[in-house]
Amino acid sequence: MNSAIDPRTPVLVAVGQATERIEDTDYRGLSPVDLAVEAAHAAVGDAGIDAPAVISAIDTVACTRQFEDSVPGAPAPLGKSTKFALSVANRLGAKPKRAILEVAGGQSPQHLVTEFCREILAGNAEVVLLAGVEAISTIRHLAKSDDKPDFSDDPADTDGVYQDRGFGLLGLTSMEQAAHGLTGAPAQYALLENARREQRNASREEYAAAMGALFAPFSKVAAANPFSSAPEEHSAAELITVTERNRMIAAPYPRFLVARDQVNQGAALLLTSIAAARRLGIDEAKWVFLHGQADLRERNLLERNHLGEAPSAVTAVRHALQVADLDLSDIGYFDFYSCFPIAVSNITEALGLAHDDPRGLTLTGGLPYFGGAGNNYSMHAIAEAVGRVRAKPGSYALVSANGGVLSKTSVGIYSTTPTELRADDSVGLQSEIDALDSPQHVAHPNGWAVIETYTVVYARGGKKTGIVIGRLDDGGGRFLSQVADSDHELLALLENAEQPIGERIYVTAFGYGNRITRSKEIAESLFPRRTPMLRDDYEFIKVRRDGHLMEVTINRPDVRNCLHPPAHEELDEVFDAFFADRELWVAIITGEGAKAFCAGNDLVYSASGKPMYVPLNGFGGITSRRGMHKPVIAAVNGFAMGGGFEIALASHLVVADESAKFALSEVKVGLIAGAGGVIRLPRAVPAKVATEMILTGRRIGADEAHRLGIVSRIAPEGQALAAARELAAEILDGSPTSVRLSLKLMEQTQGIPDTVAAVTAPTDVVDELLTSADAIEGMMSFAMKRQPEWKNR
Repeated sequence: MNSAIDPRTPVLVAVGQATERIEDTDYRGLSPVDLAVEAAHAAVGDAGIDAPAVISAIDTVACTRQFEDSVPGAPAPLGKSTKFALSVANRLGAKPKRAILEVAGGQSPQHLVTEFCREILAGNAEVVLLAGVEAISTIRHLAKSDDKPDFSDDPADTDGVYQDRGFGLLGLTSMEQAAHGLTGAPAQYALLENARREQRNASREEYAAAMGALFAPFSKVAAANPFSSAPEEHSAAELITVTERNRMIAAPYPRFLVARDQVNQGAALLLTSIAAARRLGIDEAKWVFLHGQADLRERNLLERNHLGEAPSAVTAVRHALQVADLDLSDIGYFDFYSCFPIAVSNITEALGLAHDDPRGLTLTGGLPYFGGAGNNYSMHAIAEAVGRVRAKPGSYALVSANGGVLSKTSVGIYSTTPTELRADDSVGLQSEIDALDSPQHVAHPNGWAVIETYTVVYARGGKKTGIVIGRLDDGGGRFLSQVADSDHELLALLENAEQPIGERIYVTAFGYGNRITRSKEIAESLFPRRTPMLRDDYEFIKVRRDGHLMEVTINRPDVRNCLHPPAHEELDEVFDAFFADRELWVAIITGEGAKAFCAGNDLVYSASGKPMYVPLNGFGGITSRRGMHKPVIAAVNGFAMGGGFEIALASHLVVADESAKFALSEVKVGLIAGAGGVIRLPRAVPAKVATEMILTGRRIGADEAHRLGIVSRIAPEGQALAAARELAAEILDGSPTSVRLSLKLMEQTQGIPDTVAAVTAPTDVVDELLTSADAIEGMMSFAMKRQPEWKNR
């Protein structure tokens, strides 16, 4: 080796893999930590020197995340480590200065290699162990047993060694996607795959055959790999033929084309500097160098110009080759992340690589056959790449790792040929990607549209869910939607039509999500417009009508009048009726009992896993409502917390009894006051006071709320409703037309900062007022010295 090479140059000196299958005779049911440690021991053994010397030299342990720690609230039926990387280090016997748990995503193994190669070069580390594992198969298997093992571990971290980088899911998932059933990878990739088929003008049969031809060689490689979870070779026809065993998951994917998560697999890599490798006595024949690398991120799903491609992944591969000063023809081995066919074809077709390229497109056998070991698949691919280039010195292997929905791509090029670590320009390329234009995203669409892409998700029980990304006729805005449950014609079109993309549809927005139908007439029949009117029976609220006054009482005192979707819907319906009824002029909203006006979201209901949403008009049916041109008075008795405070802030007036407590307490439970609290409070009170309340969740009493101007009147304890009725009577004494138009003019001008500009802003309010019957009645009754008889017109 060239002695002039920087001794801090990083080298990959050892790799290890471990697996076990439930059906194997030597199956042990290893926990994720133990399986990762087994892979780490295999890597330590691969170094070819005294194992204790290697383990004692490890200064950094970095691990990928497991499924049970990749999304908030994911179940861990057998328990889990609270500090996974530290648990692995402890059981291995290592004493690292740093133990890191990486963000979620299949890109993480290659990203960690690139990161810690840089760290080693910078002198911030010398011997780094990377490890990852997935044991879903074991966890599901043993969770059914009567004598369940306990996989939990809570290692101490008195020295601050451990760093959890978080989930890293921003931009990869959203409440909107969850509301439309777009949470699993198969459905998301299926949307992209069907868009790709349309771009290629291929028939269903032609495209399915191409997917089978692409993945059949993968299964052949997996069948020969001793670490495979499903070592079984399949023909192209078998992969795409739907059978009971190969059932449809999400069109166009039957099970054999979907990444396999039922695995017990672990892998580990050992990185060192050249100096450390020499000091430890690791044979130079084992050293593998990183020649080129790139890390890029695609635009978020609904921001992509073309849903059938992810050009950032192709750019990442090309840039890694550029950094390595290599051509595609120089690469002897490839491993393209293969969770679904498009993850491979998106790159290979752009590069001109045929599905039957003699070099092959996988080193392991791919995620559906070798196994989709969660976030850690590509660590197995890197381990295989190291084995290949060691066996053929001077050759090159390229590994492309993918995270999210073709969202993150990390690429590495490996060879035994010595090289110093070269800089890449991923940051500059990323800025160019981020600067690209993107389609308008419409969260709550209504009207005629066309299908841009689609899928049908097939549940085991037989339920089918159609999911569509569409474009509105009016302006071309992009939206996400589900097929309406009873529109069987549209669902059949998605399942059977040769090309549903481009078909016209009609979309309707609801608080729980958007729904598409084949036509406007079907939408109107399935979702008939509710005539705004008060009912006699409500389950979660009470309504009292007294002349021109409407009183609404949130009636869930057992949960401090917290709101859940059914209660929101009832409030939304009632306020629709209030604003539509010309004979209702003032509304009061309060809470049942003396303890609470409303304590916000029903977090117990939310934690049950049931769908949580609010109507389009917002929390309680009013926090996002426009055109509130009739007075709403909040009569606050007891606690107005979180969403309850947001209802009060959205009301025109607030009357509070002496026991009232107000707070935006969301930060105390890891949330934010997203129903308008963080917007309205700084506009209602001094900014610094509002900021303190929002950031601390501090409670204020009625007196302080009155001083700040949040509360207009204070009543004795238990008398908030009575005081609100008195205030309502005073309002009702005036002209309802004047009241309504005053609120309208206030709303029209509230965004104009200059006072004179606001006063002189064009408006039709005064003209409407002067031509109203109430204005004439007011002047006539004044002149005749009698009580006016208001008509509200």
